Amino acid sequence: MTSTQYSDGRQETRVENYTKFWQKDLGKEGEADNQNRVESYTDVVNGYYDGATELYEYGWAQSFHFSRFYKGEAFVASLARHEHYLSAQMGLRPGMRVLDVGCGVGGPAREIARFADVNIVGLNNNDFQIQRARKYTKKAGLENQVSFAKGDFMKLSEQFGENSFDAVYAIEATVHAPTWEGVYGEIMKVLKPGGVFGVYEWCMTDTWDPSIPAHKELAHAIEFGNGIPEMRPLKQAREAMVTVGFSIEHEEDLAERPDEVPWYYPLEGDIWKAQTAWDCFTVWRMSWSGKLVSHTAIKFMEMLGLLPKGTYDVGESLKVAADALVKGGQTKLFTPMYLAICRKPAFSES
Repeated sequence: MTSTQYSDGRQETRVENYTKFWQKDLGKEGEADNQNRVESYTDVVNGYYDGATELYEYGWAQSFHFSRFYKGEAFVASLARHEHYLSAQMGLRPGMRVLDVGCGVGGPAREIARFADVNIVGLNNNDFQIQRARKYTKKAGLENQVSFAKGDFMKLSEQFGENSFDAVYAIEATVHAPTWEGVYGEIMKVLKPGGVFGVYEWCMTDTWDPSIPAHKELAHAIEFGNGIPEMRPLKQAREAMVTVGFSIEHEEDLAERPDEVPWYYPLEGDIWKAQTAWDCFTVWRMSWSGKLVSHTAIKFMEMLGLLPKGTYDVGESLKVAADALVKGGQTKLFTPMYLAICRKPAFSES
């Protein structure tokens, strides 16, 4: 079976095959299924983002991440503040060379470049997203400050060389790695001695217990709906950072803050919870009627050949994702914003 290769970089076969990495009944997922996804993480992630990227941009924004909300704060303002907060916590300064690991279509890179006046290289293994990132960056007039490279975040040192960046950040991206030790170890290598690494990590919280079937099924639903090979507990992220040699200067699960407006509220689809009038449309797109309209349109466009086969199924997985993420947030079993600020030793033996 030949795969249709679109001019924008998408491959039809990997979109079509995405959902096949999971059992139809997520309650029947086993270790062999997990291992298969981990070993095939590139196909899992690329298949997902070939199908989901335009849906993300339509339903969310060019910044593919969650954020905290103040009462009355606009959705896009919250996304930008979340990016500014990471930049400030890392101590980014003008002129620094910074690597964005798993940059999506470049929304955070452009925002942080403007905010901190740094030079950013965005790394992505998905051709479709890189093309869109470059287009948006040129339109923003930032092509001399923000650039993009295709590559595997498990092979950073091969691509960029050791000790090549002043700072590295990852926003809800390294959860896609087959192991945290592997990706954090590569980040350690490309950082200059004394360099800083900042991350918002997706984790199951320490109250999550994989021996409880409902907890395990929740993790699988989050994986299935978000292109993640394997969800892991927060303590493993912390242990991995220390194992590869980082000194953790600050860490906090920002989802534990007592915010009046929860981070997951846009996914609930309740327009009465929208914080501004414009956000009513953003929230509506996640409501039952919004999903019906958008997913019907996706199915029709796929039938006409305007979208790769399998895009509708990826879109259906996003419905599973929304429900699972809301449930994970409400039960405090999942967080998309474990913040860690780490430092590479000033004098490294590596």
